[in-house]
Amino acid sequence: MSSSVFFADIRSRDEHSSLVSKVRDLFTVANLPAGISKGDRTAVKLHFGELGNDSYINPVFVRAVVDKVREAGAMPFLTDTNTLYLGSRGNAVDHLETAIAHGFAYAVVGAPIIIADGLRGQNSVRISFSGRNIKNAMIAGDIAAADSLVVLSHFKGHEVAGFGGAIKNLGMGCATPAGKREQHAARPFSRMELCTGCCRCESACPAGAVRVTEAKASIDKASCIGCFECMTVCPSRAIEIDWETEIEPFLERIVEYACAVVDKKKKKAGFMNFLLRITPDCDCVPWSDTAIVPDIGILASDDPVALDAASFDLVNQQPGLPGSFLESGSRPGEDKFSGMRAWTRSDYQLRYAEEIGLGSRSYHLVTL
Repeated sequence: MSSSVFFADIRSRDEHSSLVSKVRDLFTVANLPAGISKGDRTAVKLHFGELGNDSYINPVFVRAVVDKVREAGAMPFLTDTNTLYLGSRGNAVDHLETAIAHGFAYAVVGAPIIIADGLRGQNSVRISFSGRNIKNAMIAGDIAAADSLVVLSHFKGHEVAGFGGAIKNLGMGCATPAGKREQHAARPFSRMELCTGCCRCESACPAGAVRVTEAKASIDKASCIGCFECMTVCPSRAIEIDWETEIEPFLERIVEYACAVVDKKKKKAGFMNFLLRITPDCDCVPWSDTAIVPDIGILASDDPVALDAASFDLVNQQPGLPGSFLESGSRPGEDKFSGMRAWTRSDYQLRYAEEIGLGSRSYHLVTL
């Protein structure tokens, strides 16, 4: 069955067609307030961005969503979970300071911030889920406790998942560090013939699993937590996982976690994807590369799978931008995500999500 996905482009010639106005209009026409009841504690799930990153969702757009949630009589709070890797969001104190530094202060967004898994990522609720890989998902306690959920996602590339959108924001983004570790069960290895001994992987590893000796990196699989930070920072692409055996189970675990998050909130959840500054990497990295395609617009739906499918298609319909991270696939209609990373299987994320009932890949795009 086809799901409706509502779309607003980036064109504007007056105050009534500004992007902020379009965020409000999308929220209304997508009927996202329908699942939000008066008195709800509504979690507005987003990504505050790693320090050094500047491609996260603009706090002004988040304020527009917060205002719409308040209009529905609910009590919104902004939220995210602590990270598995070293960085500026590994505990609630650093995470809050990063969020405020990036403009998500109450004076701007009009809502408090609650780091949903607590000070050290230990506020966890086990949610039973009968999946191919996951039986008990470890979800952040305050997201599980919220009455309703609005998920705001910056749609962009990802080193392993191919792309990150609503599904990944749900599955990986709502999990505690222990849950993230469970999803990142794949273990990378170093290709010695490509390694230049730059030591960036060693510096990035939060578990001390990488050692550079005699100008070559090696990874201790027993110590590795599978966060893929070494892969992200490696300039020579010398660090890989076994793509033939690891990539599909990794994507399945993300999707299964996403299902566990929305299982009790299917009628109480709404989703928006921001196809603005579509970068090659997750907002978890402490930089923001140039966009791979022109800015496209903003989408909204009550179906996260249809939303990601529409976002994926819209990105691929664009021409690739010269000088970007794209290595191939620059022509309109070609897959931009495999054009950056040929080993990824973005379509599998969508196929498996439909298979286990998270939503539908079939969508009807409604343009404002």
